[in-house]
Amino acid sequence: MLPGSSPHILLAEDNPVNQKMALIMLRRLGLQADTAVNGREVLSAMEERPYDLVLMDIEMPEMDGIEATRLIRERWSLGPKIIILTSLEPDLCRDLCYDAGADDFINKPFRMDELDAAIGRSLSGQYAAIAQSLPQVASLV
Repeated sequence: MLPGSSPHILLAEDNPVNQKMALIMLRRLGLQADTAVNGREVLSAMEERPYDLVLMDIEMPEMDGIEATRLIRERWSLGPKIIILTSLEPDLCRDLCYDAGADDFINKPFRMDELDAAIGRSLSGQYAAIAQSLPQVASLV
């Protein structure tokens, strides 16, 4: 990733409504993302191009986000930052996410400022937008 360039982001989300809402939030934060609907598509996308960040739903068909995260860490040890998107209880998924190799996780439904903060933490704040100056978007379900 070159300084001043936008990060390459992959959004892995199987629910079309959640995917659309996340893409809207990212766009309002000045970011764009490629999409995948399961862990297998994530791995295929990773073979095609390098990503700086993967926003990974924890529960997807064919291959869930935890397994995909483990495989990314095995194949690309210096690969992208990974933020798990989960509707599970934080206490239940914290160890699960970090043990798989995730860098962070946020709970659904999340707000745009929460997504912005997680991206900022993962990408050292370099690409985080100023959420206070942006209009709020409906929470992701």
